[in-house]
Amino acid sequence: MKRLLIAGAGALALAAAGVAVATQADAATLTSNWYASAPYLMPFDNSPPDPVEVMNATGQKAFQLAFILAPNGGGCSPTWDGTRAVSGDTDAAAMISRIRANGGDVSVSIGGYGGTKLGQTCGSPEATAAEYQQVVTKYGLKAIDFDLEEPEYENTAAVHNEVGAARILQRNNPGLYVSITTAGTAAGTGWFGTQMLLEAKSQGFTPANYSIMPFDGGFNGASSQVAALEQFHTLLMNTFGWDSATAYAHEGVSQMNGRSDAGEYFRQADFQTTLDYATSHKLARYTYWSVNRDRQCSDPNQSTTSGTCSSVPQTPWEFTKFTARFAGATPPTTTPTTTPTTPPTSGACTVPAWSATAVYTGGNQVSQNGHKYTAKWWTQNESPATHSGQWDVWADNGPC
Repeated sequence: MKRLLIAGAGALALAAAGVAVATQADAATLTSNWYASAPYLMPFDNSPPDPVEVMNATGQKAFQLAFILAPNGGGCSPTWDGTRAVSGDTDAAAMISRIRANGGDVSVSIGGYGGTKLGQTCGSPEATAAEYQQVVTKYGLKAIDFDLEEPEYENTAAVHNEVGAARILQRNNPGLYVSITTAGTAAGTGWFGTQMLLEAKSQGFTPANYSIMPFDGGFNGASSQVAALEQFHTLLMNTFGWDSATAYAHEGVSQMNGRSDAGEYFRQADFQTTLDYATSHKLARYTYWSVNRDRQCSDPNQSTTSGTCSSVPQTPWEFTKFTARFAGATPPTTTPTTTPTTPPTSGACTVPAWSATAVYTGGNQVSQNGHKYTAKWWTQNESPATHSGQWDVWADNGPC
């Protein structure tokens, strides 16, 4: 799933280094919808963007910092990417402090694709939870994500430890927002994902949401993703005995923007479709991998997958604006500047011509193919002539 992961003590130590300790008191008071929308961001690899710049450009207030792993050399202690001990970290703490100073907050993600997880190296749920508690305490976390996939979700003991640790953290940290992320398939999730759900049921554990990643599994655009979410919805109902509304209220989606590891493409229109589905069905979470990739490559249509750009044409941080909208925010806008290539004549359109790169909000008017259109809500790179009916973004006001 998340294959583009890795390119390569305590409060007193932080204070000695001149870095403010990121306590819960420092964190902004955010409602859970922000943690539910937080996109993944790698703070140490894949050319990390400035999170404050992204916040100011998109309206997004929270990020999912990835990933906490066991040390590459073995052992039961938390590290960033298997190489940076949490106990001695000052860099992630400094980033978190900047985000909080700008009115935002973070969740920290455990696991991801590849690497060794603490559930594999710690001997019990209690031992695993004790190590993750260090992360929660050090950074004053109000949210944490368990990204359970290859290879640990094929290991019964590791899944038992991870799910048990999630349950213990939720119990010992009242109000902690706990999400579970796992692989997506056309059936919703695969056999191992289903076993993970059954493990959670056996432990009596219910997180804020279970989210699937419908990419890297033969998916083709948003319609296949929505179909997988519907299958996962049925699986949640059947596994936990939930009614439909309760299942949707515990279901989420974690996407991949642009070109996936498997060569699938998920463009802006696909994100709009899944956003419409998520909001109309009241899903509990809507996020994606990753902010590091939310910018255009030098070749905007390159046929390779990058950890630092999306491999599709876009403006910077365009996909993050979708997560901000899921949280209920209106992303900051820029005034469209494109004008018709020829001066208007009698009977011609007098409003500006639609531009694929401009950002429009509800009420903005454009012209295309001799018709005038009015935007119903925030949109970008959605052609009025194509999408007024398909996505219902534009209202067709008729011929100019």
